Amino acid sequence: MNRPDLSLELEYGPDAVVCGVDEVGRGPLAGPVMAAAVVLPPGGLPEAIAGRIHDSKKLTASKREELAPLIREHALAVCVAEASVAEIDDINILQAALLAMRRAVEGLGITPTHALVDGNKAPALACAVRTVVKGDSRSLSIAAASIVAKVERDRVMMELHAQFPDFAWDRNAGYPSPAHLAALKRLGATPHHRTKFGPVSQVLALRR
Repeated sequence: MNRPDLSLELEYGPDAVVCGVDEVGRGPLAGPVMAAAVVLPPGGLPEAIAGRIHDSKKLTASKREELAPLIREHALAVCVAEASVAEIDDINILQAALLAMRRAVEGLGITPTHALVDGNKAPALACAVRTVVKGDSRSLSIAAASIVAKVERDRVMMELHAQFPDFAWDRNAGYPSPAHLAALKRLGATPHHRTKFGPVSQVLALRR
């Protein structure tokens, strides 16, 4: 299995400050969309950590939770940011995801010269931006960002689960699982549901 490395980051030379950017949570029916930006040291992460990093979707929750604090400890800068449910409803999920990415980069505390962004859509940033399809499987900094973002969003959804346990957000993180959909039909939408998403808007229409 190929693992992400620093080859893309190193293309910009030794004086570049490159951040990897990824988002999580575009598909759920509830909760914010979140993004992380990570700037790794010039030599990357220690091999004992780097060798375990991959696209967050290919790692178990326990492995992500082990790696996230190690990434934070060894990175030069890390920032996680979000766009709220209200913003998702207002400007659509794509624009909200791009907004979360921009907020993450702007919150780093250092100014990157280049940003490697997972996917094929680029947020508006003050630095040069390169989109990388399947970037979380190619770039170590993007993969690190994907892990940090996923762990943070899962934490947020666990907190929301404590308020609304019927929706099983501790297990589905807001995605449309059978348990989530059944609770949505039975109980209606919460303030944390994205009202423009099909299953939620259909329930809201039936309850008017």
